[in-house]
This record gives sequence, structure tokens and C-alpha cells, in this order.
Amino acid sequence: MSARQIQIKSALDKVRTELKPGVELIAVTKNFPISDLEILYSLGERQFGENRENELSLKTEALPKDINWHFQGTLQSNKLRAIVSVASYIHSLDELRHASKISELALEMGKKQSCFIQVNLDPDEIANQESNRSGIKPAKFVAFAQSLLELSGVEIVGVMGVAPLDKDPRPGFETLRNLKEELLKMAPGAGYISSGMSGDYQIAMEYGATHIRLGSSILGQR
Repeated sequence: MSARQIQIKSALDKVRTELKPGVELIAVTKNFPISDLEILYSLGERQFGENRENELSLKTEALPKDINWHFQGTLQSNKLRAIVSVASYIHSLDELRHASKISELALEMGKKQSCFIQVNLDPDEIANQESNRSGIKPAKFVAFAQSLLELSGVEIVGVMGVAPLDKDPRPGFETLRNLKEELLKMAPGAGYISSGMSGDYQIAMEYGATHIRLGSSILGQR
């Protein structure tokens, strides 16, 4: 094994021992070379997360077809066709116009696109300022979810959120868990929670995370 293989295997083994039963690990591979993804694949990983369409498209071409690709970046209208054509899951759905287009494209491609609703977990005093953090505000969540559930090409599978920067993540993760319960009343199969990154995934699992998105914990800094 190369030094890089040993490094990745050691980090991955550590994370795997910490996962709660039933939690899906998504290896966030943005900005990392294809060679690192090939190492992860050889170690049994099949869930990969990307934030940019161009990187997603490049890597899906280069890697085996049994990988589930998770798109978790900001959605752009002109990139949706390429994303829908390869993504198993979209984690960052927070606009109805994008949802409508995704539904239309998915139906055209003969598929139903699995999506998480992204929620903005910033406290109100942060969220109300000029913020580039994505996500639907919790107060608007139910109405937004109801609109999405009318789209025949989209399957809503759960909620996604990113904990506020430099703050206790627990209130945000609790909000996400509560919204998941609201969503289940409307869509009984939509029980997934995509939350938790390298700095807070153990806390996220305490609050019911079913999908955690880890980059630096496995691949180091880039």
C-alpha cells in the first residue's frame, strides 16, 4: 500500500468505528483528485459527495458506475440537467423553481430524483442579516415541502442542514429533527436527516442524522 492508501484507510477505519448503526457515510470528495476516490472505492466506499457540477461530471465519467453520487452544492439552473443525469441524491434543494426544473428533467430522463430539503439552521439574528448560507427558513418549511410533494419527478427523502459556524450545533440539529417529524406527516417515507460534517458528526448522530458528510476527517485538508 502507498502512504496515501495507508493514510486514507486509517482515517476511514476510525470513522467507521464511530458510526451508529444505520448511518450512511458520504465521503465528500470535492477538490480531491480522482486517485483518492479510487482508493476510497477500493476500501468499499460507494457514497461520494460533490459540490460543483463540473467536478461531479468529471468524476462520474472516470469512476465505476455503481457509485451513488450525492450533490450537495448550490444549485444553478444551467447546471441542473448535468446534475440530474448523474446524481443519485440532491441534498441542497431550497427553491421551488429549481425543484420544478429538476422534476421536469427527471421525468424526461425516466427517473425520479431523490432530494433532501435544505434548511437554513442559522439563528434568526444571523439569518436575517445579509447571509450567503443556503436553505429554506424553518418557518417556511411546511409550505415549501407541500409544494415539492406535488412534483411527480421529485422524491423528497428527508431534510438537510449545515450547523451555524462557530456556534453550538445542537439547537440547529434539534430543529432539523423536528422538521423531519413534520415532513413525515406529509410524506411517510421521508425520514432521512443529512447533517453532520467533520467537526460535528458525532453530535449530529445524537440528533438522528442518517447521512453524514465527511471530507477532511477521511481525506485530510486540501
